[in-house]
Amino acid sequence: MYTFPTDYKPLLTVKQTEHAIVLIKDFFQLALSTELNLTRVTAPLFVSAGTGINDDLNGVERPVSFPVKALNDTPLEIVQSLAKWKRLKITELGLKPGFGIYADMNAIRPDETLDALHSLYVDQWDWELAITPADRTVTFLRTVVKKIYRCIKRTEFYLYDRYPMIVPVLPEDITFVHAEDLQNEYPDATPKERETYAAQKYGAVFIIGIGGTLADGTIHDGRAPDYDDWITQTEDGHRGLNGDIIVWNDVIKAPFELSSMGIRVSPESLSAQLAERACTERSTLPFHSRLLNGELTQTAGGGIGQSRLCMYFLRKAHIGETQVSVWPEEEQQACRRAGIALL
Repeated sequence: MYTFPTDYKPLLTVKQTEHAIVLIKDFFQLALSTELNLTRVTAPLFVSAGTGINDDLNGVERPVSFPVKALNDTPLEIVQSLAKWKRLKITELGLKPGFGIYADMNAIRPDETLDALHSLYVDQWDWELAITPADRTVTFLRTVVKKIYRCIKRTEFYLYDRYPMIVPVLPEDITFVHAEDLQNEYPDATPKERETYAAQKYGAVFIIGIGGTLADGTIHDGRAPDYDDWITQTEDGHRGLNGDIIVWNDVIKAPFELSSMGIRVSPESLSAQLAERACTERSTLPFHSRLLNGELTQTAGGGIGQSRLCMYFLRKAHIGETQVSVWPEEEQQACRRAGIALL
């Protein structure tokens, strides 16, 4: 639950905000594609149900589905992200290691909790990079994270150069912390409290090992078992080749996730993760079968929230100030009382 800041006054008008959103999106996607050697591809809005292609996020969220009259009422699903679709696309294109794709992804997540940071509507840059088996290391993961963080830093200065009231606050470098180390440091805290302590301390942090079982049998946060690798033993003695980029948001006084990403599962780690999550029946789905048979390119990838990034850069108190969505009446009333203009 997020509390709106007291005496909140937006730095930009609604019209200025709309203009700034365009600037941010245009600049950031060019920086990202250049930094990671990504080619833009057109993203699907829906995929076939029952193929295993759609992302089920934490493994429990229900996608929006609908029958198609022209296809004999065959059900299709609105995407929740493109985590698995992108890997199929990389394989289809035959991209060499070191090159990849990105897509301007729009999704609907009907089971999302609606608050200042979460919306039914999700817009993000979904990116995927072809890698080699030798790249399946935490060292390679950190290298990619640093490249993405450089894009975030450059965008922050680009915006400040045009809107001097938006003063840069991000640290020069991002700090890497494993979820297991955070648990050891704050054993009595919840995962969200640990994120708060880390984000406040470092300003920008990449928490490694999201979804994998920690020493006490818990997980830091949920992650589906069939795209990110959170089970592989790494060269630094931990488990997990994925994580989240989190910054400290001083407007709402809370940790603020900008990106979820990781090295994708290999046939071996997919098999192990399906077993650990007790969902081995997925192995017969078309996507999973191809992956287990070694037919898919090895990749790393993730998503970077567009509205989230805009909300952070523009010092907004609610994600509804940088995107159009639907909110409960009580949320709308609370925003009006707080001086928050929802788009």
